[in-house]
Amino acid sequence: MGREKILFKSEEKKTKSEIADIFNRIADKIEQGNISLDNGAGSIDLQFPENMVLEIKVEEEINHKTKRSFEIELEWIVGANEQGSMVIV
Repeated sequence: MGREKILFKSEEKKTKSEIADIFNRIADKIEQGNISLDNGAGSIDLQFPENMVLEIKVEEEINHKTKRSFEIELEWIVGANEQGSMVIV
């Protein structure tokens, strides 16, 4: 198994409306095939292939309080064009 290297990371507290706006802009960029991300400390340009793997995950952590996370992840092999499908229910 290869090593994982973080190329870009951003974490900020936002309102539901701000998050929805960001998701909409990200969706537009995915459809266009590229996105530029900048957090002030670094930036990255990504080119999206036609087909990617979409992973949606919900986790729950219970300590003194219950904490949930909702994660959306896209994966692809650089230079490859794999086919995949997902059904939204």
